[in-house]
Amino acid sequence: MVGFKPWDTGVSPPELVALVEGVNALSPGRALDLGCGTGTNAVYLSLHGWDVTAIDNASRAISTARRKSSEAGVKPRFVEGDVTRLDALGIGDGYGLLLDLGCYHSLPKSQCDAYARGVTSVAASGATLLLYGFLPRLLPGTAGVTAKELQTRFPDWALIKTTRGTNWLPTMAFELRRR
Repeated sequence: MVGFKPWDTGVSPPELVALVEGVNALSPGRALDLGCGTGTNAVYLSLHGWDVTAIDNASRAISTARRKSSEAGVKPRFVEGDVTRLDALGIGDGYGLLLDLGCYHSLPKSQCDAYARGVTSVAASGATLLLYGFLPRLLPGTAGVTAKELQTRFPDWALIKTTRGTNWLPTMAFELRRR
């Protein structure tokens, strides 16, 4: 199935929508979209007043994201780069909302600590991280993501909520808050 991208539905997940538009919505500030793909969520956040930086390592995805944001009349900052090397990307810090819609779970486990350190270093105190990961043993060769793993790799964060992801493939949505 060439071109099949289950992670790129073109629709922001309901858990993100709840954080942005729900009863206890976060106040817009700086947002970081890790593994932004074609920019669906970067555009969504920008349309809702967030100052968005979005990162992906695929130049084709970044090109599509830039086109989508231009068509929507918003200007998130798109950066082509490695999410495990945030310090080398010059993206700054102070992010109040960090979104990972299926990036972390695709990393080799040997790079997950670097990812977690980088995310923590750019997050503001009290920041929210919404991270989606495949369920354990969902696909051959993938370990999936568990709450226990995230609590170990993100010691400066509290796990606030874990829910079954509702937008695409069998995932868990983990909401963490930086202490």
